[in-house]
Amino acid sequence: MTPFKVVDLFAGAGGLSEGFRQAGFAVVAGSDNDPDATATYATNFPEATVITGDIRSTDIKERILSVARNADVLVGGPPCQAFSQVRNHTRMIDDPRNSLYREFVDVLGQTLPPAFVVENVTGMDQMGVREQIATDLSLDGAYNVHPQILDAADFGVPQTRKRLLFIGVRAGTGMDVPLLNGSGATESIALTRFTGKRKPRYQVVVQQHIRSLRTGEALSNFDNLSAVTAAEAIGDLVSLPTGNRADAMPYSQVGKPNSAYQRAMREGSGKILMNVQVPRINADTELRLNGIPPGGNYRDLEEELLERYLTGQKWGQSNGSGKLSRRHFYAYRRLHPDIWAWTLNTKGDSVYHYAVARALSVREFARLQSFPDRFVFTTDSRRGMIDGRHDGGPAHSRYRQVGNAVPPLLARAVAQRLLAELSAAFPQQRRRTKARA
Repeated sequence: MTPFKVVDLFAGAGGLSEGFRQAGFAVVAGSDNDPDATATYATNFPEATVITGDIRSTDIKERILSVARNADVLVGGPPCQAFSQVRNHTRMIDDPRNSLYREFVDVLGQTLPPAFVVENVTGMDQMGVREQIATDLSLDGAYNVHPQILDAADFGVPQTRKRLLFIGVRAGTGMDVPLLNGSGATESIALTRFTGKRKPRYQVVVQQHIRSLRTGEALSNFDNLSAVTAAEAIGDLVSLPTGNRADAMPYSQVGKPNSAYQRAMREGSGKILMNVQVPRINADTELRLNGIPPGGNYRDLEEELLERYLTGQKWGQSNGSGKLSRRHFYAYRRLHPDIWAWTLNTKGDSVYHYAVARALSVREFARLQSFPDRFVFTTDSRRGMIDGRHDGGPAHSRYRQVGNAVPPLLARAVAQRLLAELSAAFPQQRRRTKARA
């Protein structure tokens, strides 16, 4: 049987594609405007056609349509910049700021694959936007569409990351829209701050009912993959040295895997571990991190550590008050080893290690997003600002690619459910003719 084919629009580094590939789909093409992201995509999906450029340009659009006409599933996360259009009675798809979203809907309408998945941030789930998007994607009844919010941590990702998914299947095919239910871990467990005479500390608290207790047991069991902690995800990489400039090293130089998750992430990666550069850290930041307990943040700093400059080194901007400014409030956050990470963003200093006073490598970021170690993040070899490139340089681009991605394990859970529906509706080679009927 020929695998069902996936085309990924606004693919970034390829988190959705990786999840669908793990579920057994054939990734045939991916497109994005960022040349650094498509360099990563091309490295990891050599079997796929990679299209770099703005989907709004005629030639890029034609190339995308050419590959998408043969897709069984169209996936992607089209950016939507305008959420407030409901207030002035302008439909979301008509707002010029949402032209990329409109392009996805247009490609869907021109190619009519049996199924699609659209992913975006939960901020879209406001002011009636959810209903608007579902209506747009239904194409006047051509698709049955069901929106749902899923948290990646409920699907074995060591990070809480809520995403709004629109899953659609062609009407009349006999397929049902998959409705996903995860472990419920995020509703059962919380990291709680305790204060008193001693310094603040953070502890995982499990609600006292059967499902929560089972989830708590899974979280503390290093061989259980249904709920994964930060320590289970990156504990074997704790020895990566601060300021390490080598982006590749043998696995023999890091710790042995001590959890089922670490073993799973290492499968198929060979003997060399990639993306292990660790940012340098200044003396002030190191002092502050040593004053913050695992799971903590700037609120846990003692008064003297709130001074803008601690060691006399002048770095960054000063607001003139002599104290840390509001922009620093999310700059000092340490993971807790016994629970998943909070939602990562695109910056390398958005999270610090729970055991040592340092930032994370791109590989550790990737582990927290559930990218396997064989998935290598890179950039376009051309220097300077080229079309579609974001400011910040190669190192920042790699963090950005990881931080913007859909966690592959979340994508895999969606793909597995879609695969079951497609396999039942379109056995063997008959699926394409039935899908077009």
